[in-house]
Amino acid sequence: QVQLQESGGGLVQAGGSLRLSCTVSVSGRTYSGYTRAWFRQAPGKEREFVADISFTGRSTSYADSVKGRFAISRDNAKGTVYLQMNSAQTEDTAVYYCAARSTYDAGLGPDSYEYWGQGTQVTVSS
Repeated sequence: QVQLQESGGGLVQAGGSLRLSCTVSVSGRTYSGYTRAWFRQAPGKEREFVADISFTGRSTSYADSVKGRFAISRDNAKGTVYLQMNSAQTEDTAVYYCAARSTYDAGLGPDSYEYWGQGTQVTVSS
């Protein structure tokens, strides 16, 4: 059984920073594998790609809307992927979801991901 658990969401002022974390466990044990990604969904909008990272961490990709502001990274020893959000904008307000899949291919949409977390709310105030 694969489980993804996000944390780190909350309220941040515009221009501020926030770091999201997502840990994957398989049958109750922390798991270091899988391509990982972050998606987000704002009220009334479709879920959209934010960033992804390969198992080794050598390959990453970003949505144009967050490029240069957000950074995805991973610590395989902890089975955890991070999303560092800098220069936050009100348009970044959304529920952020962590996702995982077996192989890496940059910028895939949500339908390509097998495993999902429950989501964490990020609200950016003006």
